Amino acid sequence: MGDPFGLQMGKAVRVELRDYLRVLRKGWIIILALVLSGVAIGSVVSLLTTPMYVASSKVFVSVQSAGTVSELSQGSSFTQNQVKSYTDVVTTPIVLQPVIAELNLPVSAQELASHVTASTTTGTVVVDIAVSDVSGQRAADIANAIASSFEKTVSSIVPVDAAGSSPVKITVLQQALVPAAPSSPNTRVNILISALIGLILGVAIAVLRQTLDTKVRNERDVEAVTTAPILGGIAFDPKTVERPLVVQDDPRSPRAESFRTLRTNLQFLVALDRPKSYVITSSIPGEGKSTSSANLAIVTASAGTKTIIIDADLRKPKLAEYLGLEGGAGLTDVLVGRVEMADVVQRWGTHDLYVLPAGRIPPNPSELLGSNAMIALIEQLEAEFDLVLFDAPPLLPVTDAAILAKHTGGALVMVGAGRVHRGQLKGAISALTNVGSGIAGVVMTMLPTKGPDSYGYGRYGYGYGYGYGYGEEFDEPGSNDRKRRRTKGEVVEPAKELTPSQ
Repeated sequence: MGDPFGLQMGKAVRVELRDYLRVLRKGWIIILALVLSGVAIGSVVSLLTTPMYVASSKVFVSVQSAGTVSELSQGSSFTQNQVKSYTDVVTTPIVLQPVIAELNLPVSAQELASHVTASTTTGTVVVDIAVSDVSGQRAADIANAIASSFEKTVSSIVPVDAAGSSPVKITVLQQALVPAAPSSPNTRVNILISALIGLILGVAIAVLRQTLDTKVRNERDVEAVTTAPILGGIAFDPKTVERPLVVQDDPRSPRAESFRTLRTNLQFLVALDRPKSYVITSSIPGEGKSTSSANLAIVTASAGTKTIIIDADLRKPKLAEYLGLEGGAGLTDVLVGRVEMADVVQRWGTHDLYVLPAGRIPPNPSELLGSNAMIALIEQLEAEFDLVLFDAPPLLPVTDAAILAKHTGGALVMVGAGRVHRGQLKGAISALTNVGSGIAGVVMTMLPTKGPDSYGYGRYGYGYGYGYGYGEEFDEPGSNDRKRRRTKGEVVEPAKELTPSQ
């Protein structure tokens, strides 16, 4: 046996890396903008910062002795122990005040001390005196003057020996030179640090946006809400309003190919030993359920399946308008017993596609859709057609779709990518399960064709260039206008047209 735990660990790592890359792809504009802003800020700061020059001198601290080995060793140890104290003396007024007087500096000893740094390396007796100033020449003059003043000050404050000489000797090792270039600002470092800060902020904002984004954008977001199978995905088409029946108007487009793929997946469900009717619904309005219903019905009928689509949205029916049919009489008239079903069912196109419009809008849609008459109608439709599709209202605003789906093979939930939130989808799924309705599957709509969540060559379809030669006959482009579609709607003859072919 293998190591399944190790395989799962590897899969988890790959998923995390894919998530990070997706975040970077979605937020690259923000990241790039903040990096460029950091570069600009670093450049501006460097330009506005007054250049500062640093000049340094070095002095050597030693102890005068008789010269024996023992005395030299003791003197060296003494000097190393005391040199830190001598370093602190460099920035005191006793050293700096003579420098101010000598160079006629317009500052106090305290102000000058803030520009002076004295340091020494552990184990040595060399003191480095560094002075920063806006003028390189003045920085060098001050550093040399401090070294000279320091030498005199130490000689005066250290007690003399029996011979009347100071045991500590200060020797200037290196005179300060005028610096050729300013030590600050360091433009390159400033830009690099600012760009790095911008990069960190950009990535943080991109991750935060991804974390706070509750919209459903891809199949992984759907899988986080429901275990229902994802049957397919419909590519986004900005011209949907102009051409809702894309499989008829533009059969070679990626969006039309999406419906063929969905039809293929749906045929596997129909082939199972289960009811042949499905309710097409969504969580909220505007997720493309009605246009998807019409296009799915057309491609299914074009493949030889005897299909009927019923406009069960008894509040805002759209199907008759999309298909160019007369919708004055329809489902509501059948349910109240005003007419027979065969009197209002209309055949559409040249294939076995039949349409039952919604009819007049009733005052009690939920009661009609859950009535015994509706249940009997569903049984009749399943007996006479190979596939029955109901275009139902969204689940969250009303309960119509949930009630109807309970008596069919289940609901096909349309999920608009970037349109619906995960909480809304979860509420829609709960609305179905709470009344015992089945969920046949989920179909993602409005999938973008570009970007990290784009519709491509994954499980949703085949992408561009594969919409040719499927053996499906569509009407000529010139026959796709609304006026021509209206001539296609015809009342089906009773019994004769509704009897399925054997």
